[in-house]
Amino acid sequence: MKTNDRLLTVEEAAEHLGTGVRFIRRLITERRIRYVKLGKHVRIADSVLTAYVEERTVEPVRSNRRSGFGLVA
Repeated sequence: MKTNDRLLTVEEAAEHLGTGVRFIRRLITERRIRYVKLGKHVRIADSVLTAYVEERTVEPVRSNRRSGFGLVA
């Protein structure tokens, strides 16, 4: 976590990722994502969400073969 990182609520984290609150709560419960406990409140750093997305980003497969579409007979 960076020192100037914004701490997001569960609702804000869900909106940031475009998911439901339930998904974020499951990530927290299963400890699949880092979070900060402030009393009874849970906060997630913006950089943690960015890292989570980057770690799960799948690069496209590039192929040199042509699919055959667009060829003139």
